[in-house]
Amino acid sequence: MRNLQNSRIIVVKIGTQTITKEDGSADLDFLRDISKQIAELKDKKKCNVVIVTSGAIGLGVKELALKQKPRDIALRQATASIGQTILMQSWRDAFSEENIKVAQLLLTYDTFTDRQSYLNLKNALTQLFVLDVVPIINENDSISIAEIDASFGDNDRLSAIVASKIEADLLILLSTISGLYDKNPKEHKNAKIISEVLSVTDEILKTAGKSSGLGSGGMKTKLDAAKLCNNAGIVMVIANGKEKNVLPRIINNEELGTIFYPSKKIPDKKRWIMFAPAAGKLIVDDCVQDLLNAGKNLLPAGINTVLGDFNKNDVVDLVYKDKTFAKAIVDYDSATLDKIKKQSGHKNAVKRENLVIL
Repeated sequence: MRNLQNSRIIVVKIGTQTITKEDGSADLDFLRDISKQIAELKDKKKCNVVIVTSGAIGLGVKELALKQKPRDIALRQATASIGQTILMQSWRDAFSEENIKVAQLLLTYDTFTDRQSYLNLKNALTQLFVLDVVPIINENDSISIAEIDASFGDNDRLSAIVASKIEADLLILLSTISGLYDKNPKEHKNAKIISEVLSVTDEILKTAGKSSGLGSGGMKTKLDAAKLCNNAGIVMVIANGKEKNVLPRIINNEELGTIFYPSKKIPDKKRWIMFAPAAGKLIVDDCVQDLLNAGKNLLPAGINTVLGDFNKNDVVDLVYKDKTFAKAIVDYDSATLDKIKKQSGHKNAVKRENLVIL
């Protein structure tokens, strides 16, 4: 039984194909409709809403009359910067009809690397809530697009990370699909929407397809977002953005799309550790996992290999048999840790309170 009516902080992510028309231009009617729905939620439910929007590159492609999304990094950056101005002006115009002000926040993956930057973001969003402003977030494609490996995947992962950082109650992913299907609906006419998911298992992950069109996301990135939300204690819903009154209907517990239920909430500091990009890896021996699960600290003697160039207090992955099982803040830089690995008689490499088991 869904129980979303008491959600007080809601993140709504809207994908490129949902926000644009077939010709690649902004779907202004859709933006006005979503703005009206959000205004209704703010008025009747007294909740705060954050929008994570895609579409900058797609709108830039339309403005420049390009045939497809450019592969050249410099051209993609230019395209994104052109499209971003159109995107924000479209949102501003739509919300102005509801007498609601909006604010633009452009983020990169590095925003979440430094804990102080994360706290600054959280404080800024809190102040915008006080001012009754709707924050509109997008990845800063004009800067971060070169970092291919750090892509958020059409902002699906970005929205989940933002939701975790601000301790949102609910993340809603609006796209052109109606939810998670038990099989590919394009290949199987009898495919059915999975109404609820308690855990994103390997079997669930196998249902993911490929990304397409102007967006860079797909079901896989949405399931990645669901896993992040699950670990952060946040409810997530995937639904069709073109469904009439989709947001109020979801909040009023109508069974639209697929709902992903979370595990228990985790403390703020460990939440940051979990979602911070890893600066390196520590390959540990076979007894370390059991010791950490038992609440012990990680000593240098339990580390077999140090990978990456990181500083003291950076976040790293802990790896055993090619699988990352934890993330942690290290008490040594990589050079020092590489010298004292496998040696006894040294202080902790990682304190247990600075570690999160995944």
